[in-house]
Amino acid sequence: MVKTKKTELLFMALFLRLLAPGGRAAVIVPDGVLFSSSKAHKNLRRTLVEDQKLEAVVKLPSGVFKPYAGVSTAILFFTKTDTAGSESSTDQVWFYDVAADGLSLDDKRQPLLDVEKLGPHAEIDDAEHAKNNLPDLVRRWREKDDAERERARTDQSFTVPREEVASNDYDLSINRYKEVAFEEEEHEDPLEIIAELEKLDEEIRQGLADLKETLK
Repeated sequence: MVKTKKTELLFMALFLRLLAPGGRAAVIVPDGVLFSSSKAHKNLRRTLVEDQKLEAVVKLPSGVFKPYAGVSTAILFFTKTDTAGSESSTDQVWFYDVAADGLSLDDKRQPLLDVEKLGPHAEIDDAEHAKNNLPDLVRRWREKDDAERERARTDQSFTVPREEVASNDYDLSINRYKEVAFEEEEHEDPLEIIAELEKLDEEIRQGLADLKETLK
């Protein structure tokens, strides 16, 4: 399937070989698998997208495997179909950007919430979501073929059509497709700023002059 000595690609190829048609897998891979430009990387990603059904790419924050490893990783969710070009192959790829998993992302990996607020099935509010994205991830996963397809790419999750992924050399990194929303800021007119500075300077000069008169 791939000619390479890179173990992360060989394992992915092995999973595809061992799965029976209809078999599903969720595989944690280093970020490099998502975007590296070698022929082996591209061929494996093309196989996942074109010949199988790549369902989702979940980006994990750096530090989730500390203290053992600090490498950035992602989870690839796919179904083996061996049906290139059919309706059962990849249609839309769902992306989710996990920013927090409930634990600190340093070597100590300390809980950021009470124990009942940890894990993917905890009931948490919006403020707690900033420290544990996993319940939201599960909730949105269930909607990935429905409401999630309407989400903007500025959101934490969104979908991308197979054709667009293919046109980007099958790049599966979320940053390739994520859009950043910038808030427009209003800046004061430079001439008005200069006028305010001149006024302030005049007030200072007048204040010094009054102080001199007082000291005479």
